[in-house]
Amino acid sequence: MLSLAVFESAFNRSPGGAYLLSPTPDAVVLAVNEAFLKASRRRREELVGVSLFVAFPADPNDPAGLGEVDLRNSLARAIETGCPDMLPAIRYPIPVEGPDGTTVFEERFWSAVSTPLFDDEGRIACILHTTNDVTERMRSEAALRESEKRFRALTTAGQVVYRMNADWTELRELDGRGFLKDATGPRPFWLQDYVPRDEQERVHAAVAKAIGSRAIFELEHRVRRIDGSDGWALSRAVPMFDAAGRVAEWIGAASDITERKAAEEKLREADRRKDEFLAMLAHELRNPIAPISAAAQLLQHMKLDETLVRRTSEIIARQVGHMTGLIDDLLDVSRVTRGLVELERVPVDLGEVLQDAVEQVMPLVRARRHELALSLPPRPALVTGDKKRLVQVVANILNNAAKYTPEGGRIAVRADVTDGRACIDVSDNGIGMAPELSERAFELFAQAARSSDRSLGGLGLGLALVRSLVELHGGKVACDSAGPGQGSRFSVCLPCVSEGDAAAPAPPPAPAPDAARSHGRLRILVVDDNVDAADTLSMLLEASGYHTLVEHAPHAALERARCDTPQVCLLDIGLPEMDGRELARRLRAEAATRDAVLVAITGYGQDSDREQILAAGFDHHLVKPVDIGRLHGILSALAAPQS
Repeated sequence: MLSLAVFESAFNRSPGGAYLLSPTPDAVVLAVNEAFLKASRRRREELVGVSLFVAFPADPNDPAGLGEVDLRNSLARAIETGCPDMLPAIRYPIPVEGPDGTTVFEERFWSAVSTPLFDDEGRIACILHTTNDVTERMRSEAALRESEKRFRALTTAGQVVYRMNADWTELRELDGRGFLKDATGPRPFWLQDYVPRDEQERVHAAVAKAIGSRAIFELEHRVRRIDGSDGWALSRAVPMFDAAGRVAEWIGAASDITERKAAEEKLREADRRKDEFLAMLAHELRNPIAPISAAAQLLQHMKLDETLVRRTSEIIARQVGHMTGLIDDLLDVSRVTRGLVELERVPVDLGEVLQDAVEQVMPLVRARRHELALSLPPRPALVTGDKKRLVQVVANILNNAAKYTPEGGRIAVRADVTDGRACIDVSDNGIGMAPELSERAFELFAQAARSSDRSLGGLGLGLALVRSLVELHGGKVACDSAGPGQGSRFSVCLPCVSEGDAAAPAPPPAPAPDAARSHGRLRILVVDDNVDAADTLSMLLEASGYHTLVEHAPHAALERARCDTPQVCLLDIGLPEMDGRELARRLRAEAATRDAVLVAITGYGQDSDREQILAAGFDHHLVKPVDIGRLHGILSALAAPQS
């Protein structure tokens, strides 16, 4: 049950469009996430229960229906082979309302992956169809092709213009325009001077083919530039015929495309790293699902004693916590990199930051039998910033060091103040890094090669988060390594607090929570359209001594609240007919529940979501899966007798 809830949360909160399809020829939409609804500008009720090919009719500008055929074939291959099938890009326009109210089609391009999902008996239960809107990429590529087409039509407009004799044995003229060396007169075949040795055979073959077919020569190839560096050129030469129809010479032009080829290589590398990251994310999410599934089956099929039940529940709770941490990492990186995090800027003692961070990672350090040395400056080193986020920065670096240092290794943490800057160094004698990895260690999705037996896991997001948070504090990060097996060193430098800032008063403490509204056993209304989620939360609360009322629909919940006057309402946000925010407003308007404590229990965890939820009248906001310790803290404060 918990694994299903986590899957639903990850599915619905995924930044990429996704939906579940029936494994049948009509491909009925079973579920769709918010990202796809936003991208396709459709409502959930328009899609769920409808064939994909009905919900998205054929492109009117594609009479042969090739886009639909490609999609049907891809789904059929996935069902037949049981393996994921990918469509690089297909034209699938989105119907939208035009200015005059009629339906028009907006041209969009989508890449898609169809992944079969299997039930316990090994049969395909549904197809997970993930999509990515690649319209801008396709438009960019089309613009590039159009640009190259115009270039080819205007041969003499290239950066390099040349003339070759009929059999390409003599270069008659070359105007290099700063790209290649100019030629002042006829000279022997020029490949040896302008094309690197390992590229000459390919260029020779293309030239021979053009001569044999008397057709246009066109090729992208590497060249030697004036400064001696290797570059890329797009070369095109047109045969010029004499009166007898023989090729008299070739007029050619070449354009320097070195920057374009470098950009293409960066895109390919980024795409490769993204694919590796997605594969790693799937792997990391499957790892905790396996013990959760096994534990659930154990509870279902075996007669267990109290000790085994406790052990099984601990496994489930631990693995759900791990999955929640993975999802939180993804959301945290997204918030920070988009500049949606607001820092609390107060004077912070760097020594306290280091001690708190070390305390967080000590369980891992002890488990791997590392030796950790901490060296603090002799006097307090004050920086302006958010203590919680600075602890997160140092803890991420320390976790990274502990994970990538073999058992029994050494980790050293040192802080110094020099020239008005406080610097933290974390060094280890771990696996180290190759130079190319150390150069991009703080980039998103950058990660060292992973072995299949690594048990510590992680998404490789920690250092990207470190850099973003440090830069938000006005600081800088760096890393270096002598190479694989030689350990690593990470440094963080932050500006110290000026004397005026150091004297600034600390912010006032947050107001204490409202006094308890009742004594004795609390009546708690649980409202969630997910029956399993509502029932398990209710059972957990009942086991803790609370009296619970359970409803799965908002209107029924309102009626129940009027009759039974709950003191606490735990409300899901994504309810049918009426969302949890509107339900909260109506409960506040009822005399029976005007003073009830309203707690949002939701998968929506962004800062903007929290602000909207609290603005709707909620007292607290908890993200699924619920932190039971935090919920008990809220309820215990309410149930405690007033002094």
